[in-house]
Amino acid sequence: MRHSNIMEDEVRAAARAFAQSISSSSKIIADMSGLVEATSNLPLSSFDYWERLIRSEVFLAQREFGQSQWNFLSKPKPPLTWLDLISGDGYKRENTLRSLSGAAPNTFFFSLAIRRLNDWVPQVRRAAREKLPEIAKATNPDYVVDALCTALANWDSWGRIEQVDKDVLLQIICEEKVASSFVSKVISSPSGPLPSLYSQLGRTPILDAHIEKIALSAIQPAIRAKAYRSLFEGRMVWIEGRKWEWTDKRYGVRKLKPIIAERKLEFKIPFLELIEKSSKDDSSFVRRVSAEFLIKELQSIGTAATIYAERFALDSSSAVSERGKFALKNI
Repeated sequence: MRHSNIMEDEVRAAARAFAQSISSSSKIIADMSGLVEATSNLPLSSFDYWERLIRSEVFLAQREFGQSQWNFLSKPKPPLTWLDLISGDGYKRENTLRSLSGAAPNTFFFSLAIRRLNDWVPQVRRAAREKLPEIAKATNPDYVVDALCTALANWDSWGRIEQVDKDVLLQIICEEKVASSFVSKVISSPSGPLPSLYSQLGRTPILDAHIEKIALSAIQPAIRAKAYRSLFEGRMVWIEGRKWEWTDKRYGVRKLKPIIAERKLEFKIPFLELIEKSSKDDSSFVRRVSAEFLIKELQSIGTAATIYAERFALDSSSAVSERGKFALKNI
C-alpha cells in the first residue's frame, strides 16, 4: 500500500505541476514531462482510478492557479495536449484527437487515446477511429502492445465500442512492428493477462507462424497449453460475444451463453509429434491437454496409444493420470 501511496503522491504532484505550467505567467507552456514520468509505471489494471485522479487534480489546480495568477483576458489560450483527451468537454476531446501528431509519450497516454473508442460522444469515437492507426504507427510498439493488452482484456465490458472500432484495434495489432512485439510478449511474459488474450489475438493471423514456437517456449504454462490446443485442433477459437439463453422460461431464469468463433489454421503438424512433445512438458496444464487429445484419437494411432496412455497413467498430476487410466481402459 505504501508503494501505491507513493505513486499516487507523484501523480498528484505531476498533475499540479502541469496545471501550473499552463496557468503560469512564465514562458513554460504545457510542460507534460513530469506527468509522463509519473504515469510511465502506473498499473493499467487501475486505469479508471488514475484517469479520474489526474482529471480531478488538474481541475482543482487550474482553478486555484487561475484565480490567483491567470489573467484570462490577456493570456493566450493554452494549446491542446494529450491530457485533453480526458477533458470534460467533448468538443475538446475530439479536437485533441484530430490535432495530435507524433508518438504517444508512454503506454498510459496511448491507452487514453484507445479508450476514446468507448467515449460517450459519437464524434469523439469517430475521431479516435480515424486517428489511432496513425498515432500507433508513430508510437513505440511496446507502448502500443501494453495498451492493447489492457484494451483487449476489457473491450467486452465497454458498452459503446462498436465492431468497426474493434476492427481498428485488430488492424493496429497486425502492423508489422506491433505484431512482432506481441509475439515476443506472448513468449517471454512471465505473468499477466496474455493467456486470456491469446484467443483474442487468434482473431488475427499474427501468431500463426509462431504457434509451435509458443507451444515449446512460452514462459507461462497456460499459454503453452493454449498453443498446443490450437495445434491439435488446427484452429484458433475465441469468444465473439455473449447472448442470453433461457434455462427455465417458467421462472424467467436465463444465462449468458458465449458465442464461439473460429479461424482455421493453414498448417498441421503430425499428431504423434505433438503428443510426444506435449506429453513431456514440465507443466501439468500442457500434459493434461496432451492426454485429452490422446483420448480423442485412441482408435486412430494404433499401438502408440498404449505407450502414451501408460505414460500419462503414471503422471504425478492426478488430472493427467486419471485421463491416462481412462485411455488404458478404452484401448
